Amino acid sequence: MRIYDIIEKKRNNKKLNKDEIKYFVNGYVNKQIPDYQMSALLMAIYFNGMDDEELANLTNEMANSGDIVDLTRINGITVDKHSTGGVGDKTTLVICPIIASLGYKVAKMSGRGLGHTGGTIDKLESIPGFRVELDLDDFFKQVNDINIAIISQTGNITPADKKIYALRDTTATIESIPLIASSIMSKKIAAGAKCILLDVKTGSGAFMKNITESKKLATKMVNIGNKLGRNTMAIITNMDVPLGNNIGNSLEVIEAIDTLKGMGPKDFRELCIELATNMLVLATNDSYNICKKKVITSLDNGKALDKFRELVKAQGGDINIIDNYDLFGKTDYTIDIKAKDSGYIKEMNTAIIGKVSVLLGAGRATKEDKICYQAGIIINKKTGDHINKDDILATIYTNKKDIIDEATNTYLDSIKISKTKVKSQKLIFGKIK
Repeated sequence: MRIYDIIEKKRNNKKLNKDEIKYFVNGYVNKQIPDYQMSALLMAIYFNGMDDEELANLTNEMANSGDIVDLTRINGITVDKHSTGGVGDKTTLVICPIIASLGYKVAKMSGRGLGHTGGTIDKLESIPGFRVELDLDDFFKQVNDINIAIISQTGNITPADKKIYALRDTTATIESIPLIASSIMSKKIAAGAKCILLDVKTGSGAFMKNITESKKLATKMVNIGNKLGRNTMAIITNMDVPLGNNIGNSLEVIEAIDTLKGMGPKDFRELCIELATNMLVLATNDSYNICKKKVITSLDNGKALDKFRELVKAQGGDINIIDNYDLFGKTDYTIDIKAKDSGYIKEMNTAIIGKVSVLLGAGRATKEDKICYQAGIIINKKTGDHINKDDILATIYTNKKDIIDEATNTYLDSIKISKTKVKSQKLIFGKIK
C-alpha cells in the first residue's frame, strides 16, 4: 500500500476502505508519511468529503492512535457532553452536577480555552485549590464514590488528532465538516462514555456560522457516534448572543453557582435544563417530559448544588467560594461600558465579544499565554433589549490598564443598535438523533 495511491483515490472522489484509512493515520503518527503528502490528502478530503462509513473508520483509528479510557471500572451508566465552543458557555458546571445528583456517572475529561472560546478546565482552576489532574485510579474511584469527576485530558489521548489538527491549521483545511466531526468524536470515543450529548453551537460566536452547516456537522457526529456503539444525540443551540451574562473564568463559575442556587440568567438556566434533560434521555430511555421533571427538581431542591459542592471538595477546591465569591479575588480595574445611543440592541458580534475577553486577560491567543482568572465581562444588556444613552451595556474586569480603551471601543463596535424593536432570538434550534 502506498500513500500516493490513497491520495489519488480520494482526489478522484472514491471511497477509502478501512485498511487505507488505518494506513494513513498510523503512518502519519509514526512519521512514515510526510506533512506534504498528508496535506494533499487533507485537501482531497476537504473538497470531496467522506461518507459515514469512512468517517466512522477515520474517527475510530484516530481514537485508537493513543490511550482509550476504559470506563468499565465505573459502576453505572456513563454520560458525557461536548460543546463545539462558545462565549459564556459554562453549562458543564451545572448540567454535570445535575446528572450526577440523579445517580448517573459523569467521568469527564475537558479542555482549556483557546481563542475566543473558554475552556472548562480553566474555569475550574479559578476555584482556589481545585485539582484538574488526577491519576486514573483516583479518577475512577471518585466517580464511583460521588458520581462525578472533571479532569483535564490526558497527554496521550488521540495523538493522531493533535497532529492532523495542527496540519489542518496551516493548510487551510480547518473548515471541513468531515474533518471537524472526526476530530471532535475521536476525543469523545477515546474518553469512553457510552452516552454522548453534543451541543453544536451556531452563529457569530461559533465555529459554524449558520444553522444549515451546524446541522450537517451535528448529523455527521451523531452518525459517527452511533456507528461506533455510542448512544449519541446533538442539540443545535444559538451562539449569536453570548450565553448568560458572565464571560471569564471565575465570573462564569459564579454564574454557574448562582444558577445552581436558582438565581441564574433565564437563557442559561433554560439551556442547562434542555441539555441535562437530553443527557438523561440518553442514559435512561425515559420520556423527555419525565427526564425534564427530574432535572428541574434536582435544580430546585438543591441536590445539584450539593453535588457541585461535593465535586469541588473531592478535587481539593475551597468550598467556601460557593457562599463567598470574594474568595475568587478581584482585578485591579473595573470599568463600565456605556451606550452612546438609545434604541434596541439589534445584533451582538459574539466572536468579537469573546476576543475582548481575551484582550482583558480571560483567555489565550496562543497555548503559551497565561490567563487572569478574575478578568472578563459582565453583560447588562443583550440582543432585543431597549437601551438609553449612557446605560451600562457591560462591565469589564482586567489588570491591564493599557488595553482598557481598546477593549471598550471594540466592545462598542461589536454591538449594532436599531431604532425599532427587534425580535428576541431563539435559544435552541433543533435536535439530531
